[in-house]
Amino acid sequence: MNISKHDALQWFEFFAELDEGEGLPPRQQELALATLYQIEEAENARLEALMAEVPGLKSLEGRTYYVGPDDKFPKGCRSCLLGTGLGAIRKTNKCNLQCPFCYDFGEMDGQPPVGEGMWEIGGTKFYERDLDLLLSVDRHPTGVAYVYLEPFMEIEKYYGIIRRFHEAGIYQHMYTNGTLATEENLRALGEAGLNELRFNLGAARVADRVIDMIGVAKQYIPMAGIETPMTPEFYDLFLQKKDRILATGLDFMNCAELHLNPNNIENYWGEPLVMCRQGYLSPIWSRELTLKMMRRASEERWPIAVHDCSNRTKFARDLNLRAKEGGWFGASSYGNEFGGIPYAAFLPILRDDGFRFLKEAPLPEGYRIGDVVL
Repeated sequence: MNISKHDALQWFEFFAELDEGEGLPPRQQELALATLYQIEEAENARLEALMAEVPGLKSLEGRTYYVGPDDKFPKGCRSCLLGTGLGAIRKTNKCNLQCPFCYDFGEMDGQPPVGEGMWEIGGTKFYERDLDLLLSVDRHPTGVAYVYLEPFMEIEKYYGIIRRFHEAGIYQHMYTNGTLATEENLRALGEAGLNELRFNLGAARVADRVIDMIGVAKQYIPMAGIETPMTPEFYDLFLQKKDRILATGLDFMNCAELHLNPNNIENYWGEPLVMCRQGYLSPIWSRELTLKMMRRASEERWPIAVHDCSNRTKFARDLNLRAKEGGWFGASSYGNEFGGIPYAAFLPILRDDGFRFLKEAPLPEGYRIGDVVL
């Protein structure tokens, strides 16, 4: 049904007043899902218009979009979207920053440790001495990524395992906020065999020192770039320091669509939100800023790849990985992280006169306000 924005607002105001965890009967579920669809379709139309304005827009086999030199597109992303990566390796359960967009915002001190001397690979705990066994019995992924949370809190523990995976011919990339990076530890990572380092430049609010460390990383590590959730703050700060950033010689910038969950949604309460495929929840401005950045990069011929790391890209990533793992047709772990629809979070966009649905029609009998809707 093409529910009108007016009717959608009335129903979502009602749904928002319900007790948390109270389920909706089938017809009310239809109304809720029809509203999410209308918001998503209207936002998709806005995004398609922005994409049409990006000169030189490229596709990676239909799974994601980017602009810039092909050889600068991060190989870690190729592994993730086309190969058998992304294998996540977890070690550090601490971070030295508190970023409003972090998935673990407010719970940073409560993250469980992996365990002394241990690494979590594929959800299983390993000692470093177990790697020969792992590499002898399992098929090797095309790539692995060091995640969770800030590896430079104890970076000296990473050199040995990076060296071992390098010897096995496995592509490796790592994420960092960059604030603890030094020439010494960046050199050590390069010597160990790290292939790619991604700086969350937004975490440090585009600090000059972190920008400088990107340039240092390029001296020792084959690929270095930026991966940051796209927010208005980061967009503005990046453009203010664009020349200095590009002068570092970085290879790429992954513009991540800001992904909200129960931990960080309060930091963006009141923003206009869209739910992608009834799963990831994001402010509408996040991917719009990505496409504006890509247009500028293409028009100004920046010497880097700028990647649209959107919710759609993450959906494609998961489909690829499940298929490579032998999952059934259409298998995916992509889904809603709220355990339901946070109805109140959608009231701002439904009350925004500047955001319009594409097609509207009166609700059928049995679905209207005042009807007994079961």
